[in-house]
Amino acid sequence: MSGTQLTVTLSGGGTDDARAVVRVLEGTFGAPDELPADENATVHMATFGDSEAGFAGGAAASGERLSAPVTVTVQGAPEAVRRASDTLTRAFTARDDGVASGDQEQERQLLLVP
Repeated sequence: MSGTQLTVTLSGGGTDDARAVVRVLEGTFGAPDELPADENATVHMATFGDSEAGFAGGAAASGERLSAPVTVTVQGAPEAVRRASDTLTRAFTARDDGVASGDQEQERQLLLVP
């Protein structure tokens, strides 16, 4: 992973919950590769590319609500992970479930609750 690339894995809740989380991140990272769509999936993923325009920032979507707790794992460059975590904790009630760091990337897990 390089630059601002960020991979987001979501479990718990439903497809609408996963879409709500991704929409919040769009304000910071721009549009993802695709929105979660499979209604039968138990795990959803979205990847935000190296778009510097998206990474430049923006307001997080407001008014997004969750119907159930959602576990979110964000993985990428440390700065991208920090910005994603900050964005999600401003938009939702969140519990930080830990971070793991590698040479050039980081992974953080958050529990978002309704």
